[in-house]
Amino acid sequence: MTGDEIRKKFLQYFSDRGHTIVSSCSLVPQNDPTLMFTNAGMVQFKDVFLGDEKRNYNRAVSVQKCVRAGGKHNDLEMVGRTARHHTFFEMLGNFSFGDYFKKEAIEFGWKFLTDVIGLPRDRLYISVYKDDDEAFNLWVDEIKMPRERIYKLGEKDNFWAMGPTGPCGPCSEIFIDQGATVGCQQPSCEVGCDCDRFLEIWNLVFMQYDRNEAGELSPLPNPCIDTGMGLERLAAVVQGRTTNYDTDLMMSIIREAAHITGKEYGKHDDVNVSLRVLTDHARAAVFIINDGVIPSNEGRGYVLRKIIRRALRHGKLLGQKGSFFHRVTHKVIDDFKQAYPELNNNTDFIQKVVLNEEESFGNTLHFGTQRLEEILQKVRKEKLTAIPGDEIFKLYDTYGFPTDLVEETAKDAGLTLDMEGYTQAMNEQKTKAMASWKSSGEKEVASFYKEF
Repeated sequence: MTGDEIRKKFLQYFSDRGHTIVSSCSLVPQNDPTLMFTNAGMVQFKDVFLGDEKRNYNRAVSVQKCVRAGGKHNDLEMVGRTARHHTFFEMLGNFSFGDYFKKEAIEFGWKFLTDVIGLPRDRLYISVYKDDDEAFNLWVDEIKMPRERIYKLGEKDNFWAMGPTGPCGPCSEIFIDQGATVGCQQPSCEVGCDCDRFLEIWNLVFMQYDRNEAGELSPLPNPCIDTGMGLERLAAVVQGRTTNYDTDLMMSIIREAAHITGKEYGKHDDVNVSLRVLTDHARAAVFIINDGVIPSNEGRGYVLRKIIRRALRHGKLLGQKGSFFHRVTHKVIDDFKQAYPELNNNTDFIQKVVLNEEESFGNTLHFGTQRLEEILQKVRKEKLTAIPGDEIFKLYDTYGFPTDLVEETAKDAGLTLDMEGYTQAMNEQKTKAMASWKSSGEKEVASFYKEF
């Protein structure tokens, strides 16, 4: 079963059960300055959950574009090195706004996974919030789940909140056992272990309380359902892959990146990491640019620039000297234009933005290298043993010069890096960026850029 087939089956399944199919919202959250990017399916329904907006439906289903590469959710440095970290991913979700609640949500989820997708019942496990006896009993009585396959976990794992105050509630997660040869391979491994053996597939959130400033919970007048399931993760399970990158959602892009760079995927870990980075970052860049963000030195544009330049850095590690990344993004557009037809209208614009950033990064390496040499001369003159952290950050912030390149150069010169000072400078920049992207007007800039 392909990733596209899973998308379609999910939407059709819930549409048949009275849910309105709602298109993915933009990756740029509307009227929510607390978010860098849309990072979950519930984001576009936040005001509905809060009771501030009414819609003409009380059941919804969506496949939401998500990015986690800035602010609280920042998976950037882990991308390519693990089986499941991504900057861009798609989240499948079904929602109820004061309509059905726990019983139906649990039944819908279970039947979709077992009857439609065909996952084996005896490999599925459940977690519930430790005090949620209602959910526990529903799994036992309605689904006939053996008690020993249901785990009661604490607030950290199984209680969701929109913020310090406001709507919140317990959640129930569905896991699949990938087998004793996957993960930590310890006899004590069970649901809740950090390894990949018991892999979380779907999170069902039962939004039933309102938390006040004193931390007290009171029942919501209209309890809601918010669920989320990563498409890439489900595709990996269905297709028998231990990494999301080996699913059909990504492999064709990996093959294209391998062809462009003249490398082979699957033989060397360092090459695998770089090809995965190119694939993930190309997906993220395409969809972020498509939603009106362009590379810049602040806010969302700053995150986009980091994503593209990290990809270009990995291209350099694979021996690429000229522009190449725009060709990888073109493959992303080809693969996704059926599911997201709007990509057809923006193909030239996306390619133009990426190519422009590639050429700009070439200048970055040129001028950054010159500036780094000046810093090295100063360090030698002052007889320091480490390159100052603020200088490292200036190289990164002003020129976009990769820190790992600074580290390699420093090592050749017998020096170390003052990473504590670098982190301090980075945190100061993040504070400034958080303030600026609340009103950065990137959509307007993108409109001008497109005309230009």
